[in-house]
Amino acid sequence: MPKPSPFRYFKTSPEIIRLAVMLYIRFPLSLRNVEDLLHERGIEISHETVRFWWNRFGPMFAAEIRRRRVERMRSSQHWRWHLDEMFVKINGELHYLWRAVDHEGEVLESFVTKRRD
Repeated sequence: MPKPSPFRYFKTSPEIIRLAVMLYIRFPLSLRNVEDLLHERGIEISHETVRFWWNRFGPMFAAEIRRRRVERMRSSQHWRWHLDEMFVKINGELHYLWRAVDHEGEVLESFVTKRRD
């Protein structure tokens, strides 16, 4: 059974939603700047719509970009990662923060523990 599209209840096409969200994420633009850029291309939406789309689809697009980057790096022979250990204070108590970081500095996974084991 095919996975249902996350865009199925939206009247706007997925390409326009992706364009608006990626413009906001990729470039240092405000929501109103994205609204103006899309208006220049003949797409009439409000900045609140861009904010809603960003909240709804931003994490999905970011996970997709990360997944593609990891797949591309795994196919490369130069893909490396290492484990970072840091101390963080949470509610006044010291905890260990463990992070798996790739060679580009992207955090792959993180985990917080009270003890070092």
